[in-house]
Amino acid sequence: MELATNPRAVNLRQFKKQVIERKRTLKRFLTKLENERPRGIDKITPVIEQEVWSEVDCLTCANCCKKMSPTFTKQDLIRISAHLHMTVDAFKEKWLFFDKKDKDWMNVKQPCQFLDLKTNMCSIYEVRPADCAGFPHLSKKKAVDYMHVHKQNIEYCPATFKMVEKLKAAISLVQLSRVR
Repeated sequence: MELATNPRAVNLRQFKKQVIERKRTLKRFLTKLENERPRGIDKITPVIEQEVWSEVDCLTCANCCKKMSPTFTKQDLIRISAHLHMTVDAFKEKWLFFDKKDKDWMNVKQPCQFLDLKTNMCSIYEVRPADCAGFPHLSKKKAVDYMHVHKQNIEYCPATFKMVEKLKAAISLVQLSRVR
């Protein structure tokens, strides 16, 4: 997909620039949300998430698959290795390492071995890890419980970045209207 023909296309150069300019401000905002837990946030995040997805096409980005690794649950390992006609042990040996600190199975390399770099599509999409299926976790039921996740993801995910920017603007507007 060409950028010029897709209005939802992600320009990664521009995104990296925005991250450099606004990352600190957005992380401070997320920390403030964690501490203050504004009322009504769980009602506005799904609305903002819909706006974000009308503006972002993940297949023009795939930064998550290029720069991050999902964690693989036991169920993920069983499902994916069966799909690939491998044993769980063979799958782990070929593709993963065990992160002793977090006690998680993760990809050995980046970009993800299952990412087709020509199309930005996942070759195991139907059986992908639960972590991938839920990414970027924009509007979970308790939004403030995911602020720490968003702090990490704003650097990698344009959708998360937009979500946090829109959330910041929406909360500023609500606070402004209360002052009047």
